[in-house]
Amino acid sequence: MANTSTIARDGGSSPAPARGRRGTKPPRGSRGLPEGVVPYALLIPGLVVIAGLLLYPLYQMVVMSFQDVGLRQIRGVPAKSVGFDNYLKLLESELFWTSLRNTVVFAVVTVACTLGLGTLVGLLLNKLGRKMSTFLVIGIMAAWATPAIASAIIWRWLFDAESGVINWALNALPDWLSNLLFGRADWTGEPWLNDPVTIYLVLILVVVWAGFPFIAVSVLAGLRSIAAELYEAAKVDGASAWRIFWKITFPLLKPVFSVLTVLSVIWDFKVFTQLFVLAGGTSNRDAFNLSLYAFTQAFSSPPKMGLGAAIAVVLTLILLIITFFYVRQIVKTEDVR
Repeated sequence: MANTSTIARDGGSSPAPARGRRGTKPPRGSRGLPEGVVPYALLIPGLVVIAGLLLYPLYQMVVMSFQDVGLRQIRGVPAKSVGFDNYLKLLESELFWTSLRNTVVFAVVTVACTLGLGTLVGLLLNKLGRKMSTFLVIGIMAAWATPAIASAIIWRWLFDAESGVINWALNALPDWLSNLLFGRADWTGEPWLNDPVTIYLVLILVVVWAGFPFIAVSVLAGLRSIAAELYEAAKVDGASAWRIFWKITFPLLKPVFSVLTVLSVIWDFKVFTQLFVLAGGTSNRDAFNLSLYAFTQAFSSPPKMGLGAAIAVVLTLILLIITFFYVRQIVKTEDVR
């Protein structure tokens, strides 16, 4: 057998140098790509889908907002560029400012109510046994899973002026109690869905009813990730339930609440279906929010799709600004920790 070692000058032996190992090559994936590139390569299909379904339509919407797009352009006539005229028309429109006010006030009230009610229900579910909490979670999630159009139709029927259950229930109250609570006893034919204020009150009920289950389940999942020893130590120290929530539960669930707040703001700013059904279409202009206003301008007769696109761009910018500052605050808080 041949000796693979070489004889050193001093009589010792040393192993022969390995062949072909002049440098260390980076490890490669199963298809020959460096391992550092593989994760980014796997993201390419998802990025292509996002670009096709989200980024390209968003780009077209921005371009359309600077054009005069009507029936002729839909039939193939090239759109005419109008610069910032669509945005200037919005600033000069009283209806735009009314819609913006309705959107912001509704979103603020609804987000607060949804987060508050969802947190309370989540805390309640955490106090129940495993089987009972699971049963209730399935029940409340049915409201969240109900299509928006279906829930809006149900609530419109409940508040119908002639055959609504709400008017019937209020008339069933004793006169003295109804006068004490509402200052009137007869609710026959009460038109809840004619006035913008009552329309938005009903809309808040609809959106909160459909939105709080998601908040409750998310809070419940966060609560079950907190060590029970923290609550036991706080109870031994004599801390009240309110103090335990603000000193233990809220700080530990702050990332969860931050994400839920951002999602709720986005969802509530974009409410369209429920308002369209409750308001009976686009006839009540005082009840417009930005989504319904954009729809009306884009698909009115004659259609003004450039103006509708400009309203949608404004709504998108508002949401991006709110989300940017909120996420930035979240990142700063995490960096401090």
